[in-house]
Amino acid sequence: MSAEQTHVQDAAARHLQPFPHSLPAILTRAREVVMARVRPTLRTYDLTEPQWRVLRTLGSVEEITVTHLATLVVLLPSSLSRILRDLSERGLIQRRTSDLDLRQGLLSVSDDGMALIETIAPEAARVSSEIETLYGAERMARLRSMLEELEQSLGWTQPEL
Repeated sequence: MSAEQTHVQDAAARHLQPFPHSLPAILTRAREVVMARVRPTLRTYDLTEPQWRVLRTLGSVEEITVTHLATLVVLLPSSLSRILRDLSERGLIQRRTSDLDLRQGLLSVSDDGMALIETIAPEAARVSSEIETLYGAERMARLRSMLEELEQSLGWTQPEL
């Protein structure tokens, strides 16, 4: 490495926050402390976090394409494919091919999947309420709004359900 490259790297490093104070680290820790309260409920029903995201999303739509679902639940198609296979084998979702485009897969939640969502929903709502009580409803609303503004500022557009 040249002396000039070293100088540029040193200058950049001086302007970096220590990693524990960086935005990615703070967001990761916040996600982990929130999910630590959610995971026990999911474990009770033998669900992973991504499986729950998929089920909750499918529970709020009539039918959706695989591609659109991947965007909504923030999963890579390869990871989503594995999750869909598992949920399908458990009878929690239904898959079919689009009549208009045979290359396009369509997904919906099954009756068993909806029943599972309805079973878990009260506990999930209790956990959300507990977090909101600890943090404060007004602060939670501001935090959600600020995070959505951050997403928009960085170019993320939330797809429609």
